[in-house]
Amino acid sequence: MITIEKLHKKFGKVQVLKELDLEIKSGGIFAVLGPNGSGKTTLIKSILGMVIPNQGTIKINETDVLKKHGYRNNINYLPQIANFPSNLTVLELLQMIKDIRKKTANDDFLIEKFGLAPFLKQKLGNLSGGTRQKVNLVLTFMFDSELIILDEPTTGLDPISLISLKDIINAEKDKGKTILITSHIMSFVEEISDEIVFLLDGKIHFKGSIQTLKLKTKETNLEHAIANLLRSQNV
Repeated sequence: MITIEKLHKKFGKVQVLKELDLEIKSGGIFAVLGPNGSGKTTLIKSILGMVIPNQGTIKINETDVLKKHGYRNNINYLPQIANFPSNLTVLELLQMIKDIRKKTANDDFLIEKFGLAPFLKQKLGNLSGGTRQKVNLVLTFMFDSELIILDEPTTGLDPISLISLKDIINAEKDKGKTILITSHIMSFVEEISDEIVFLLDGKIHFKGSIQTLKLKTKETNLEHAIANLLRSQNV
């Protein structure tokens, strides 16, 4: 699905990604983890074409996607912070995105799943952070795409909405979708992920199942396993 080779990215004098190699197979849930400044966001934005690497290649389904844009129509992306036009209603925003993407939308199901019906005619600027995140999730999942990228998807969600999110992610996995997730909530990652990719200083220091990481670090939960991994790298 995704093949990345020798990826370099510098911002000024700061080397953010350093000869990064990564292969993500088609189908499954992959959590991209690492401390702040590890290169997670730069990696995700490079895959999305929002950041152009200095060197290296990114292929999706064996097609080089660097400096191209058409492939993004087959990616659903949830940004960590969604900057919605505050003067639009939820309904107006949904319609605007449907007009732009011109793909069949499954928004009615998602509106019901996240309990957004009472908020459809409200201005986005008047919504709470949690409700805005639900709108963000509807926008992300309402189109059918092979690759789904979720940046901190649990932010601001109440317990019922979190359960709905997990249901939707697992349903997409069952359809054979490839899902990349970044999250600081290790309990969520441990419950939902098939594999993790751990970044540190722009390089991948571990890729594999959570169980393999636990065995490697001799820890019984993911949070302690990650801490052990960080200590072993003298962080």
